[in-house]
Amino acid sequence: MIFLKIDITILQNNHIISLFRLTLMHYKRPESILVVIYTKAAEILLMQRSDVPTFWQSVTGSLREGETAIEAAKREVWEETGLIADQAMQDCYHQNRFEIKPPWRARYAPDVRHNTEHVFTLALPKSQVIQLNPNEHTCYDWLPRLEALEKVTSYTNREAILKYVQSK
Repeated sequence: MIFLKIDITILQNNHIISLFRLTLMHYKRPESILVVIYTKAAEILLMQRSDVPTFWQSVTGSLREGETAIEAAKREVWEETGLIADQAMQDCYHQNRFEIKPPWRARYAPDVRHNTEHVFTLALPKSQVIQLNPNEHTCYDWLPRLEALEKVTSYTNREAILKYVQSK
């Protein structure tokens, strides 16, 4: 979403009281994906965020303009892990709607307060080496289901693990 703001110069008695200003802002689309990546042994991939080191999560990301949820999920898996999501990626046909936390609201248009998150899973035969994007994550771990449930930060991420990854 692009937001355009224009201010115009106003002169009063040959003094400028307002200047022309053109501001072009690109806001994030309030729609995102969550991809829980796990193995047949119910080991779950969690990554530590670079900007908030106490935040551990699965793959997440915003949809770009014109992008479908499945396209965004595949792109984000590649960008954040280096893995290629193939037919093993499953659309859970589940959406979460949640309030955007105040520290992140500036990324969205001024009237946007909620985000819609589309949930996917990606099942792998076994854990793999992950190629992290250092701008997004500092480290990762493959954790047994119960440990992942304790470590993951987001409640929607926790709910997806509970619902879609079965204990072994």
